Amino acid sequence: MPIRELARAKVNLTLRVFARRSDGYHDIISLVTFAGVGDRVTLYPGPDWRVTACGPFASAIEGENLLDRSLDQVRGLTPELRLGTIELKKALPVAAGLGGGSADAAALLRAVRRANPEHAAAIDWQRLAARLGADVPVCFAGKPAIIAGVGDRVEPLGPSHALPALACVLVNPRVPLPTARVFAAFDASVDPSLQGHPRPRGGTDAERAAFFDVDSLLTHIRDRGNDLEPAASRLLPVIAQIKRALGAQPGCRLAAMSGSGPTCFGIFSDAHAAQAAKRAIARAHPVWWVKFTWLG
Repeated sequence: MPIRELARAKVNLTLRVFARRSDGYHDIISLVTFAGVGDRVTLYPGPDWRVTACGPFASAIEGENLLDRSLDQVRGLTPELRLGTIELKKALPVAAGLGGGSADAAALLRAVRRANPEHAAAIDWQRLAARLGADVPVCFAGKPAIIAGVGDRVEPLGPSHALPALACVLVNPRVPLPTARVFAAFDASVDPSLQGHPRPRGGTDAERAAFFDVDSLLTHIRDRGNDLEPAASRLLPVIAQIKRALGAQPGCRLAAMSGSGPTCFGIFSDAHAAQAAKRAIARAHPVWWVKFTWLG
């Protein structure tokens, strides 16, 4: 029987980026949640171990598909694992700030875990996820969390910090924006004297506000913001146009960019307003990728 997993889009509600470290990486702190839309990863158990891709954005994948590396890593764990062909239905835009590749890799790991219940307890899935990429551990868990370090430190939100459900519209201009380009632009905008030193904006404890309702959450998102948004917007000015389009819709309470962009999210007062906004934006901008979804 095929085993299917939804690789849900990762949305960075906040993203604080610290100046580049001596090893070239950046420490971050981000409040992350997940959307109800995503890619579909299907494991067809059998002797043929390979990865295939289909779907509207499959042709946009460039270079090595992270799923190929993920399958190789899993194969090296033990010869007794039940594996097979991996089919990726690529429904999320590529290089979109939605963690699509990491979500796909995490979905593959979850599918393999489900296919091998007798071996699952003996495998450190979180450690394996971390070897595949900084965002893979939080995508493997698939629950709202604060991520820190280079994104590999995952601190799930407890009951006192639970996020309310959010009616959302995701908009992407169908133009890829590689993360490396955005970080390079961010580095160019940072005072050289700050290289290797964090911005004085507080630590992880400052992210742990109690989100008892939507109002407190939206205030938190506005206060923290996304440090990569100015750099991304300079590279791709359509990001500002997308935010304006979202913000102009009735019932939109907040519009912001996710991750390194260019996908933006709009939080709406209710599902009716979000669905109406989705239809209006799709009519006005037929080239854009526009989706209604729930976050959380």
